[in-house]
Amino acid sequence: MKLLQRFYPLAAFLGGFVWDALTIGQRMSVAAFWRLGAFLLGAALLALWLAWRHESRAVAPPPGAADWRGKRARLLWLAPYLLLQFFYGGIFSALFILYFKSSGHLGTWLTTALLGALLIGNEFAGDRYGRRFTLTWALFALNAILLFNFLLPHLAGSLDPRWFYLSTGAGILLTYALRLLAPGQPGYIWPAGSIAAVLLLAWNLGMIAPVPLVKRDLAMGRDFAKDSGRYTLRVEPAPAWMFWRDQAPTLHLPEGEPLYGISAVFAPRGVTADLEHRWEIRENRAWRQVAAVRFQTAGGRERGFRGYSWVADPAPGDWRLTVATQDGRTIGTLTVAVVRAAPRPETATLREF
Repeated sequence: MKLLQRFYPLAAFLGGFVWDALTIGQRMSVAAFWRLGAFLLGAALLALWLAWRHESRAVAPPPGAADWRGKRARLLWLAPYLLLQFFYGGIFSALFILYFKSSGHLGTWLTTALLGALLIGNEFAGDRYGRRFTLTWALFALNAILLFNFLLPHLAGSLDPRWFYLSTGAGILLTYALRLLAPGQPGYIWPAGSIAAVLLLAWNLGMIAPVPLVKRDLAMGRDFAKDSGRYTLRVEPAPAWMFWRDQAPTLHLPEGEPLYGISAVFAPRGVTADLEHRWEIRENRAWRQVAAVRFQTAGGRERGFRGYSWVADPAPGDWRLTVATQDGRTIGTLTVAVVRAAPRPETATLREF
């Protein structure tokens, strides 16, 4: 029984994660914003109430007892901590999925992994939130900042970098105001400010995913066609054991044919963003940019806004296609080795985007 109790938080985390993955999917709906906003409001009210109970009433936890009255008293004592843990976990889980889907390179993967570690750690926090208010303020600041990083660009319909700074400032100011309202102002607030500073540094280093943009598709191939809003491209699918790739790592391209690239990036309805395709070739173990093609997204299409570009006569070798915002934030990358050879028809499929 004790072993099951020890792993119960992890099981709860996995169940909540799977639920959010199925309900949130590839995009952030207005209803999801309302739900996460309600979680943040509930966390704020609970933090104030716990500070009042801790500072004004100085209520001690009930002594442990084996009878049902003692267990009920202990459960009632723990209930607000568990509810605060639930609110934090709900926000963490949703944001982790969305940042995971928006990550496109190593730096953003590292930030997402850190968010996932905090999500798991939250499941084991328990009543530490009430006994260590420094932790309560720090995690509230992180939740508020990350949520506002999504919300403000969505409401403004713009991915201007200034919204990131404004949303980060709004999150930290809300946390400071919450602590000022808390009876006795328990705990320290400086870790919350440090979290904001670290996020701003990560943003300037390109380690924050360009939310709320989500990569839906990215492919390289030949025989591109555009007809009545239908985009098609002939690609070589990856073998079954390469489950992490949508297409083979090698592309056979006949002499003289161009190399095409297509991307599909989801943005919420009403949001526009300036994107670009960057074509690079590996030379002397380094990537050299060959071309950059710019275009603008229009949000709302379920399968993502499509952009396409090409290289007229690519040299054989390793080629990398990156879809990114025009201010440099990477949404997704795809690397393929181009071989000048006649492709076998049975190894290529026609994909629609």
